[in-house]
Amino acid sequence: MPDEQPSVRAITGRSFAEQSAFFRQKLGNLVPTSRWDDIERGAHDQGFMVAGAAKADLLSDLAAASDRFVSEGRGIGEFRKDFRDIVERNGWHGWTGEESAKGRAWRTRVIYKTNAQTSYSAGRLAQLQDAEFTFWVYRHGGSRDPRKQHLSWDGLTLPPDHPFWATHYPPNGWGCSCYVVGAHRQSSVRRLGGEPDKALPDGWDATDSKTGAPPGIDQGWDYQPGARVSRTVSQMAEKARAWDYSIAKGYMQEMPASVRDRLATSYRALPSVADDARRYAERVMRGDAADTLPVARTLGLATEADNVQIRDAIDESAALHDFALDVASVLEVQRAEAGARALTSEDFAYLPQLLNSGSTFTAAGEDTISRRLTIGGETFIAVWRLVSDRRQLVLQSFRVEAP
Repeated sequence: MPDEQPSVRAITGRSFAEQSAFFRQKLGNLVPTSRWDDIERGAHDQGFMVAGAAKADLLSDLAAASDRFVSEGRGIGEFRKDFRDIVERNGWHGWTGEESAKGRAWRTRVIYKTNAQTSYSAGRLAQLQDAEFTFWVYRHGGSRDPRKQHLSWDGLTLPPDHPFWATHYPPNGWGCSCYVVGAHRQSSVRRLGGEPDKALPDGWDATDSKTGAPPGIDQGWDYQPGARVSRTVSQMAEKARAWDYSIAKGYMQEMPASVRDRLATSYRALPSVADDARRYAERVMRGDAADTLPVARTLGLATEADNVQIRDAIDESAALHDFALDVASVLEVQRAEAGARALTSEDFAYLPQLLNSGSTFTAAGEDTISRRLTIGGETFIAVWRLVSDRRQLVLQSFRVEAP
């Protein structure tokens, strides 16, 4: 691994393997809570929570929405749209920030930034440990309103086993954007902005009576995100590099099937997923070049119930397959006889709902299955083709049934 940090864009943009692996191993344990401090410090490494979210369906929906921005690099605007829908759909009331537009913006920003930053830092920890750097260098994140202590730590250069890192490995509080880089040589330390001779400030390991943490660290943030699971995260990331997988399948195989199914259903219920399907179809239909489009647009994993129905229908397993659109499938729909009417890109937004709430899958031909759903008085029928080498169920045809 080179003596440099991955692009900081990974914090709010496309994630890297260890970041996604860290976050997804948390999702196997959805923790109900009433307060933000119901679980503390390293316990966050092995469980997902949102303060005040206690019901299983609500937690699953919030986890799926959060996974979208961590693993797929989605922006805060998409998350806020999904969050509004989740709150309304689950009837969640009484949560901190609910009472005003300003409060809602603050709460969604806290959820978004906290999960993005901690998953980044935990994934980065796994990389730093795997690379066996001689030095770790603390870097200030460059915020417009810097914390005095965080700024004073900028450039600190210490060996990885120094006790400083057990409590001061960033992030060190709400909204903290500090990070750590690694180096094998002192010359690399200086190039990365480190100061090899910089000394730790006096009292760095004292305890602030107000927070229970060292000075400059917010309550509950005096721990090393990812430390409890860094070996597991490294192994998950390495395994994923050895085989081709889509975002929908990455790091999901070790998750309990019941949790995985709930997350898949929650994923398809997100407004942003329906928007993705619509936008993807729109781009294909207007003739955007294929090389500017994703190879496939996932609609989430098949559930265990889906797999049973598919196996009964065509005697094939769809375990850990995801439903997907690709360019060829959208073009085929556009060319085909559409039944009662021609389909538009807007109709593709119904596909996630059809998959979640449609009829039992039935055989539609060799390696193909169909599912139907009536929406607004029209019956939509989607046929999916099982593509074993991609572990996907790719849309083959989509139409409205003639009356």
